Amino acid sequence: MQIQLMTDGGADIPQQLIEQLNIKIVPLYLHFSDGEYQTGRTLSLESFHHKVKELNEVPLSSAPSPNDFYKAYKNVPADRPIIMLNMSKELSSTHANAVFAKDMLLEEEPDRKVAVINTKSASGAIALLLHELNEKIKDNYTFENLVQHIEERIENTATLFVLNTLDNLVRGGRISKVTGKIAKTLNIKLLMRASEEGTIEVTEKVRGNKKAVTRFINQIGEYAKNFEHKALFMSHCNSESKAKNLLQDIKNKYPFKETFLCDTGPIIATHGGEGAIVIAFFKD
Repeated sequence: MQIQLMTDGGADIPQQLIEQLNIKIVPLYLHFSDGEYQTGRTLSLESFHHKVKELNEVPLSSAPSPNDFYKAYKNVPADRPIIMLNMSKELSSTHANAVFAKDMLLEEEPDRKVAVINTKSASGAIALLLHELNEKIKDNYTFENLVQHIEERIENTATLFVLNTLDNLVRGGRISKVTGKIAKTLNIKLLMRASEEGTIEVTEKVRGNKKAVTRFINQIGEYAKNFEHKALFMSHCNSESKAKNLLQDIKNKYPFKETFLCDTGPIIATHGGEGAIVIAFFKD
């Protein structure tokens, strides 16, 4: 059975995986002072970083409308079941709008099969879950079993972040300029994670980049064991060389079966800032 996998602009997915799995992405909106843009459609990643520096601002983001999701669903053949994975409902109204659109569609076409799932995370965690879905599709899981399986895997997903700078959080008004200046002066790095409820929380404040990276790597072993059958997804914000070195250090310490690396998209980069790294993997 052919399943249509879908997600939103809060996901960071390697391009080869998008093409291999034929993943359909419904973009979010970014609002700069010079206009409105759609992630991945009317604003490239390169243009996004240029605008942040040129305008000295971070954009406001907004969710796709129910109609955006409705149109995306309608573009899928009626006999093809849909599984939509959304960024955490605690971070955006994206998931709620995707559910609303599903209800609209099922009123018209009640025989459709559509599952809209709150991933309680974002970025590479969604890529990890899409990768897992594809593995189970190859194992001939039914639609219902796929939905049940991925909901269980969401509860066993670890999403960890390390921020190199707090500049975007200051620009966006999420922390004060004074706090940002102190952090920069003391070279404080934030370690963060997606909570069980789907919020983003600071777990540690580490002084110095080298110590932060070491602690970031060591955390992996506190969340998971037995890596031989697991995949790890990493995304980076405009920092490919740093990310490659970090990924190699992780692979040297933990024998993951597969690792994937890609750019952090505009939605996560808006909050994470230059040099931010996100990783996602299953705990069990």
